[in-house]
Amino acid sequence: MLKNMMMTAAAGALLCGASLVTPALADQHEAPIKEMVEAKLKAALNDPVVIAAIKAQNEKNASVSQADIDALDQKWRGEVEAGGGAMVDETLSSELSSYLKKVKDDQQGALTELFVMDAKGLNVGQSDPTSDYWQGDEAKWQKTFSVGPDAVFVDEVEQDESTQQLQSQASFTINDPETGEPIGAATAGINLDMLGM
Repeated sequence: MLKNMMMTAAAGALLCGASLVTPALADQHEAPIKEMVEAKLKAALNDPVVIAAIKAQNEKNASVSQADIDALDQKWRGEVEAGGGAMVDETLSSELSSYLKKVKDDQQGALTELFVMDAKGLNVGQSDPTSDYWQGDEAKWQKTFSVGPDAVFVDEVEQDESTQQLQSQASFTINDPETGEPIGAATAGINLDMLGM
């Protein structure tokens, strides 16, 4: 019945030209998303391919400065805007990105994107190109890696302009399986329609 009420409210909001995100939906989306993170995504992203890639980038970027991070982010943004470039192409063709594409595809439409960040909030790999390279200034990294090993952050519900689908992002800390210490974080775009919302 709650689902029907939410769908009716959402339809009413759409007809009125208002936002599709109703208060009921905003309150109800977190639990099923967190369940998906715990049941499927954390295990999938505890794979040795993921852990090795994050550790390698953490080592490579151990002494990177904020100026370096800003330069990398600007370079990435320029390449994405141009439709590709050496940095974007190298990242998207990595073993980690190939693995993330497979994880996304295995969820049969439930995921809209999947990407992994290092200890600085820099992208390590992704299923699809992200608009920026540095996530360290955003809640998806600040409310996960910076919080601790068990952190899960579910963002607000948004409507994708091109697909009209309701979606949210779930972010969570990725830990070293040997030490339990945080080494990075991941963000998954969740298609709420596929969760029956």
